Amino acid sequence: MPMDTAGIGKARNLVTMNTTPNSSPCPFHSGNVPPQAPLDAWPPGPPSGLTGWGLLWRMARGMPEALVAWQREFGDVVHLRTWPEHQIVVADPTLARELLVGNRDKLTRWERARTVFRRMHGDSVLVAEGEAWQRKRMALHPEFSRQAAHSFVPALTEIMDRAYAAWPQTDANWPIEQAFTSLAMELIVGMAFSDGMERDEARRTEQACRALMAQADAEFYHPWSWPDWMPWQRARRQAQAQLDQLIERRLLQRLAMPLANRPDDLLSRLLRLHNDDQANWPLSAVRAECKTAFLAGHETVASTLTWWAWCMASHPDAQHAARAEVVETLGDAPPAASELPALRYLSQTLQETMRLYPAAPVLISRRASCPVTLGHWRFPAGTLFLVPVQLMHHDARWFPEPRAFRPERFRLDGDSKVAGAYQPFGSGPRVCLGQHLAQTEMTLAAAMLLQRFYLSVPDGMTPPQAVLHVTQRPAQPLRLALRRAP
Repeated sequence: MPMDTAGIGKARNLVTMNTTPNSSPCPFHSGNVPPQAPLDAWPPGPPSGLTGWGLLWRMARGMPEALVAWQREFGDVVHLRTWPEHQIVVADPTLARELLVGNRDKLTRWERARTVFRRMHGDSVLVAEGEAWQRKRMALHPEFSRQAAHSFVPALTEIMDRAYAAWPQTDANWPIEQAFTSLAMELIVGMAFSDGMERDEARRTEQACRALMAQADAEFYHPWSWPDWMPWQRARRQAQAQLDQLIERRLLQRLAMPLANRPDDLLSRLLRLHNDDQANWPLSAVRAECKTAFLAGHETVASTLTWWAWCMASHPDAQHAARAEVVETLGDAPPAASELPALRYLSQTLQETMRLYPAAPVLISRRASCPVTLGHWRFPAGTLFLVPVQLMHHDARWFPEPRAFRPERFRLDGDSKVAGAYQPFGSGPRVCLGQHLAQTEMTLAAAMLLQRFYLSVPDGMTPPQAVLHVTQRPAQPLRLALRRAP
């Protein structure tokens, strides 16, 4: 990932790994990696030139494509020398699991990513490290457990029913991505704040989130961020203000409400933490967690449902099978939490969608706080690691016919059995906090859509191309043909 000026001192120590007189030849320089690589040698990787910043430019232009090319040429463990950093791409599922789970106590989040995300989220659980992260994670975990997610089902189905009722009877070019994004926003606002969103507010907020995500993705490849007060940062300031206003208005309304009248939602629970421990939970921390809940809470759901809709429209047989299961299990009644496990094939279509189009195709880098050994490699403290989730998801060794949409591969007896190869929500202690809630929302939204509509590909439409702006979305807003079921 991009240069981090704070890591210059660490990088000087890393240089000794391959420059001491007794060290083995570095495969990075020799272009030759032996089957049993010496512990003190770097893995192979692309030529870096004087600084390696050209590698950053290549990643900035297309991270997924660059990672595919480097894996094809250098293997599953690739060394990227981008001064002052040594970065290791780990695309082997066993080693990725060993890194994220087995070495979890030796890793911290990459400093640059924390800086970039702090501008959007504040010091939330997404950004925090060490004891602060553990405290926040433990406090928030009960709100995002599977049991808590299932308790929201009646409220979620009510919101979805209203939203789908407003969709047209038929539309040959329905803006389904925008519709799902608005729905995902309504869902998280309903659950977190017991509130709704006006159409104009939803539209402005969607545009603001898109702008902030695109800018965050670009900033990863820069060693610094321009201050918000710079004239050319006006668009970013406006986008951030829109997000701040969404949170602040609801926070002030809740603070003005008598305690006895406050609904039992995420905002009220965060305010209880504030009242009980203002030192660790000031109002700024409440705001930060609300921002993260909103941003992360709607983006993964909206992205996955958008790609799922494309997969259903472009694979009518799979759509027919999923609809038949939904009708047989639910009829035309709204789903109950107890009925979700019976929607096995529908769940498989969502799993396969997340395999093909993971919302976060590349895990944000981790830095080693002390030496780390992976397989035949031993890496010094300060090394950066990157886990390319989508690269593993698209690897024929773990998923036969990797570009094919095959939901049945996620049957219990399916052909995907490699631990660590499937990581749509990440892995290790920092696995996505909201994964159970996201899975519940997506299953409900997919089931209720199939009860009401048929999806198809508009005439003359070409398959959408994915673009990475922190999360993965279609390069152009996705539109599909929509027809209400009889």
